[in-house]
Amino acid sequence: MKEYFKRLWNALWASTDLDERAEAALKEAKARIAEMKKELVDVKKAAKNTVAQAKDVVDAAKGKKRRGRKPYYKNKKNNTKKEKNGSKRT
Repeated sequence: MKEYFKRLWNALWASTDLDERAEAALKEAKARIAEMKKELVDVKKAAKNTVAQAKDVVDAAKGKKRRGRKPYYKNKKNNTKKEKNGSKRT
């Protein structure tokens, strides 16, 4: 009798695609988790940048000069390179 139920269970399990669907769902979940990890790295970088810029706002409120990259029109290096190559902005 016990052997009969074992064979019946194996036959039922073989006739369903439940295990294939479970494997596919697990594979999909792993892929989504990997993508989420990549996105979290990007969010972490953006959060650090936001904190740094918030500090700049506080400094500006205190009256300190602006930090960071200079505007393009004040950057002498880039202007001289463009003029040497013969291309000018209009």
